[in-house]
Amino acid sequence: MTVTPHSDEARPGDGLVKAGGIVFIAGAVATLATMAPLFLDVDPFPPYAWAVCMLMGVGFAISAAGVLRSAAAERRAARASQAA
Repeated sequence: MTVTPHSDEARPGDGLVKAGGIVFIAGAVATLATMAPLFLDVDPFPPYAWAVCMLMGVGFAISAAGVLRSAAAERRAARASQAA
């Protein structure tokens, strides 16, 4: 018998996935804003604006850590239910 949490309960890693999604979206918006001058034939943004684009990768990594944390918690719960 497996015990599944209610749909409104926070599970391990949920916060990391949400935070990673927000950081990823911020990086995606920064990427679009940084790339726009290349197509609009205006002066490009300074180099630090390109560094903000790296938030996409950071957000992806944060979300991946949340998924791995959630999977580890599910694995521990499965082992505990088999031992009982």
